[in-house]
Amino acid sequence: MFKKLKNRFLFLNLVIISVMMLASFATIYTITYHDVRRNIDMELRKISDFYRKPRGNFDAQPPDQNQPRKPIPEGSPHRPGPDAGIEPPERSVAFMIQTDRDWNMKSSDSWFTIDRDLYAQALEKAKDEKTNNAGQFKLSGNDWAFIIQPIEDGYLLVFLDVTARQGILTNLIYTFLTVGLVMLIVIYFISRFFATRSIAPVKDAFEKQKQFIADASHELKSPLAVIQTNTDVLLANPEDTIGNQAKWLHYIKLETDRMAKLTNDLLYLTEMESTRFTMLHMPFNMSEAVETILLTMEAVIFEKQLQLDYDIEPDLMVHGSSEQIKQVVFILLDNAIKYTYPNGSLTISLKTQHHDVVLTVSNTGEGIAPEHLSRIFDRFYRTDASRSRQRGGYGLGLAIAKSIVEQHRGKLYGKSSVGATTSFYLHLTRLESR
Repeated sequence: MFKKLKNRFLFLNLVIISVMMLASFATIYTITYHDVRRNIDMELRKISDFYRKPRGNFDAQPPDQNQPRKPIPEGSPHRPGPDAGIEPPERSVAFMIQTDRDWNMKSSDSWFTIDRDLYAQALEKAKDEKTNNAGQFKLSGNDWAFIIQPIEDGYLLVFLDVTARQGILTNLIYTFLTVGLVMLIVIYFISRFFATRSIAPVKDAFEKQKQFIADASHELKSPLAVIQTNTDVLLANPEDTIGNQAKWLHYIKLETDRMAKLTNDLLYLTEMESTRFTMLHMPFNMSEAVETILLTMEAVIFEKQLQLDYDIEPDLMVHGSSEQIKQVVFILLDNAIKYTYPNGSLTISLKTQHHDVVLTVSNTGEGIAPEHLSRIFDRFYRTDASRSRQRGGYGLGLAIAKSIVEQHRGKLYGKSSVGATTSFYLHLTRLESR
C-alpha cells in the first residue's frame, strides 16, 4: 500500500513539474522567438530603406559576380550621404532584387559577392513562400528571411541571411530538451527521497495503529476468556447457591474491573489528544502536589518495606492542570514501587534547574535495558509482558503520563542502569514567585 502511495506521489510530482517546466520553456522560447523575429524585421526594413533611397540606381545592370566586389565610394548613387540618416547594413549578409510587375528580375545588388544563380533561386522561393509580403525559406544550406515592398514599376525584394539566428532558436530547443531531461532525472531522485521521508511518519503511525489494535484486542481477550470460563461454570451448576459460586463471581468481578480500567485509560488518552488545546491551565504549587501524592503512597511503601528518601523544595509554582500533574506523579511513583525489589530504596526530589522545576523519581531494581528505554512510553509496551500482568499493568501508564506532560509543554524521560537503578525526570517551566 505504501509503495503504491509513494509511486503515485512520485508520478504526480513529476507530472506537475514537467508541466511547469514545459510552460516555462515554452514561454522563454516564445519570447526569444518574437525578439529574434522583431530583430530580423527591423533589419530587413533598415536594408530596404537603404536600397529605396532616391539616389539608388536600380536600373543599372547587375554587376559581374565573377569580379571582386569594390567598396562603394562616398557620394556614390548607391551610398546615401551623411544627411540620409541611414547607415548601410555592412555587417549583414543581405541582397536585394528589383522586379517588374510580372516578377521578372530587373536588377540586383549586394554588399557581398553572391552567385548569380542564387538571385534567381531566391526570387522563385520568395514568390512561392511569400505570406503578407514576407517570409522565410532555406536555400543552399542557409536560412533566408525576406520582405517584399511595392515600388513605382514593380517590386523590391530584400533578403537577409538569418542562419545564425535560426541556429540560436534551434540550439535553444535542444538546450531546453537536455536541461529538462537532466532536471527530471534529478527531480525524480529528489522526489523519491522526500517521498520516502514524507511517507515514513504515515507508515509509522499506521503500524502503531495496527499494533495498538492488536495489543488492545489481546489485553481484552484475556479477561473476556476468564469471564466466559467462569460464566460457563456458573451455568453448569444452575441449582447451586450464590454462596457456593462466590469464587467464580469474584473472578468475573475482578476481570470486569480490569476491563473497565483498561477502557477508561484508553478513553482518557483519546480525550486528551482531542482536547489538547482546550484544557484549563492555571498556576499551582508543584511542591504541594508532589507531597500530596507521596502521602497517599506512604502506606504502600511501608508495606513493601522500602526505604524512602525525598527532598522537596517548597513553594515551587508551575502553570498547568494540578490534577493531571498529580496523576503523572502518581504514575511515576506507582511504577517505581512496583518495580523495586523488597527492601529496596526510593528517592524523590523536586528541585529548580535553570528555569525549570525538575521532579526526579528513582528506584533500585532490575533496571531497563537500553533497547527498551526508548519505547517505554509507547502504548501497551512492556519490557516483560508476563511480569507486568502479574503486577496488574497494561503498559498505558507511562503513555498517559507522556501525553499529559507534552500538553504542558514539558519533558519526561527515563534513564536506567541494568541491575542497579531507574530514574524518571519530569521538567516543567517554573513560574517566578511574586
